[in-house]
Amino acid sequence: MQLISHFERSARRFPDRIAFVQPDGTEISYRAASKTVDAIARTLDGSGLAADAKVAILSPNDASGFLAMLGTIRSGRAWVSLNPRNTIEDNIALAEMARASALFFHSQFESEAAEIQARFPVALSVCIDRDSSSGTDLRVLCDASEGVVRELSEDAGRICTIFATGGTTGRSKGAVWTNRVWETLIANYWTCAPRTEHPVHLCVAPMTHGAGALALMLLPKAPTNVLMTKADPREILTAIERHRVTHMFLPPTVLYALLSSPYLKDFDTSSLMFFLISAAPVAPDKLREAVEAFGPVMCQSFGQAEAPFFLTYLSPEDHVLALNSEAHVKLLQSCGRPTMFSEVEIMDEEGHILSTGETGEIVTRGSLVMEGYFEDPEGTRLVSEFGWHHTGDIGLKDAEGYVYIVDRKRDMIITGGFNVFSTEVESAILSHPAILDCAVVGVPDEKWGEAVKAVVELKEGAAATADELIGHCKAVLGSVKAPKTVEIWPTLPRSPVGKILKRNVRDSFWTGRQRSV
Repeated sequence: MQLISHFERSARRFPDRIAFVQPDGTEISYRAASKTVDAIARTLDGSGLAADAKVAILSPNDASGFLAMLGTIRSGRAWVSLNPRNTIEDNIALAEMARASALFFHSQFESEAAEIQARFPVALSVCIDRDSSSGTDLRVLCDASEGVVRELSEDAGRICTIFATGGTTGRSKGAVWTNRVWETLIANYWTCAPRTEHPVHLCVAPMTHGAGALALMLLPKAPTNVLMTKADPREILTAIERHRVTHMFLPPTVLYALLSSPYLKDFDTSSLMFFLISAAPVAPDKLREAVEAFGPVMCQSFGQAEAPFFLTYLSPEDHVLALNSEAHVKLLQSCGRPTMFSEVEIMDEEGHILSTGETGEIVTRGSLVMEGYFEDPEGTRLVSEFGWHHTGDIGLKDAEGYVYIVDRKRDMIITGGFNVFSTEVESAILSHPAILDCAVVGVPDEKWGEAVKAVVELKEGAAATADELIGHCKAVLGSVKAPKTVEIWPTLPRSPVGKILKRNVRDSFWTGRQRSV
């Protein structure tokens, strides 16, 4: 089934249901949304663009950006997601890499749109919310569009999306998602998620990434998407209570901010049914806090741009089991079990599937995996050795099939001949009550080759010393794994989607050296 078919069916079934609540409170029904989506598709068909053209979209969390994306997919063309939090250089590189021939942009990014076009001219430039010197007003184009929207053939291999990879380790690649990938993602989601006839989705993380993907996964049930433009804890809690939000995705960094908010107990969050944490491992102590704060609705999934979101799933029931059973407490460190339509294994360097409890690279195969990196056959080949997609994550699988991420392959610290997995140290540090977030890296050391170093960000108003944090880690982990040094930074560097840029942290300690290990 085509991705856009889910939207069209929901619009037919629930034309008067609210599809979007804008940040300013404006509401847009499915009837109105469907009319705009069709008009955008007709506009693209009449523009002279190739039937398989790539359309870049630069927008904050705004319904007009969402409708431009749906209209692009309805026309049979591919959506290229430019992240408004990226640097202009990164967005230009992504548009150029994907060979975008059209640009839809919000007026908030008018100057960025002008710079993109100066550096990488496109055949069609459209401002999605008003007239602009850098593009034609989308409303004018939609009003002028006529005729019937071109019917799309059923094509599981048609490209719907070119998604930028994480970018925490270098220049992003373009992961190609087809209708087949989206179909598998939606199927995996609905085998895991709670059933509800009217999801209310709080879209607070960028729609260009996880929150946008969740909105599309919810399409079969005609969700109401409540859009927010910033991740302010008090505003998030206010929106949950006001709109009776049922579904929400947040990265761990925003969850931590919510848990440390002084307003947490002031709002009714009982409407939540599905509170998904993804994008990075979560400290077990924080999960315990989250379940206590929000109830048995916390869940986690593991995926990446190359195999999105639901490779594995740790359910609310798993979280409750872990909290109520000493024998299962380790589940709080797991990212769950493979989902119904995903095959996930642990592999060694020679391509052998490893046994229960053995540590190696997490690999996957199946129709959730991308078609490949856009126009990058060599990059695609390198991540597809032995017939499996290589995630770059180190992990293991236990006897019950739960997968545990031990580290990123490149984040392992080898100190004095011992392997130290940075996420284990980070988990220990995050259990300290003063810590908001942290990054643990290997730094050069004359004695050990590499030494374990922690760079931490404190909660607002909290205090802690380096010696105190080192002592805390020694008590939890022992002296080998405990950081030798700790630095307290005002803020940690983060990617546009909120991931800590561990490479930036690490590189700051290796500058001027010929080797980085």
